Amino acid sequence: MEYLKKHFNEAVGIIKDIDYAQLEKIVKTLVDVRKNNGRLFFLGVGGSAANASHAVNDFRKICQMEAYTPTDNVAELTARTNDDGWDSVFEAWLKGSQLNNTDCIFVFSVGGGNKGKNVSVNLIYALDYAQTIGAKIVGVVGRDGGYTAKVADVCCIVPVVNSMRVTPHTEAFQALVWHALVSHPDLQIEETKWESVK
Repeated sequence: MEYLKKHFNEAVGIIKDIDYAQLEKIVKTLVDVRKNNGRLFFLGVGGSAANASHAVNDFRKICQMEAYTPTDNVAELTARTNDDGWDSVFEAWLKGSQLNNTDCIFVFSVGGGNKGKNVSVNLIYALDYAQTIGAKIVGVVGRDGGYTAKVADVCCIVPVVNSMRVTPHTEAFQALVWHALVSHPDLQIEETKWESVK
């Protein structure tokens, strides 16, 4: 019981310390993307890839935004990884998706990418490519935000309240953040099912 209370109390600490101004800037960015008929491309690996898949559903269904993630297509993902390598897989997928300057890359990542430590280099290549195209970049990341925080137009960094639980808190708060975004009155268009059942 003691561990569980501590874990959830840490989550309360994150809620108190999260940068709500950054979240509002993400809302504004996404409103502009939708207004310009841009698309959302979610990038993430591991648990963040699963979050990306769920977020694609919510932004498409609730916010009526065209949204995709490369990790939903396992055949293409593994073919590109096998043929060209893991580091370039997201960049190549964005090229095949004809990324343009009305689109937005949305990164979910615990570390945000670090080339020097050879962590999430595929995110770094994808973000470098997005910058050359002029696509918007937003992120929800942990730790110090890594490369994503350096290059993003706007980035929410999940505060570190316990260095031993950065990953579970960051991945949990990715979900909390995107659910807050799709529920935001400036973004939500469709009512969610259980709220519409009378």
